[in-house]
Amino acid sequence: MDTLTLPVLKALSNETRYNILEWLKDPDENFEPQINLPKNSDFKGVCVSSIKKKTGMSQSVISGHLVQLQKVGLVESKHISQWTYYRRNEENIKRFKEKIQVDL
Repeated sequence: MDTLTLPVLKALSNETRYNILEWLKDPDENFEPQINLPKNSDFKGVCVSSIKKKTGMSQSVISGHLVQLQKVGLVESKHISQWTYYRRNEENIKRFKEKIQVDL
């Protein structure tokens, strides 16, 4: 197992982080419209406050979960105006899935 696989598995072992990643797979279905995201933005993500609403947890707890997911490369973020938006890092998720398929 390489040095990145175990941290990803640890990050995904938390139900909230797993759910966030799953919800971000289809943000239009799982979150309210992102009205503060500029229409011309090339970064289509979900604001922390929307994720907070969906989970019912505090913003600081959700931010901590998102930092963990970002640390292991499963999500990426962009700060736009006063909001921070998150989306899945599909390239890294694909690499992780391929690595797990080979290893297991």
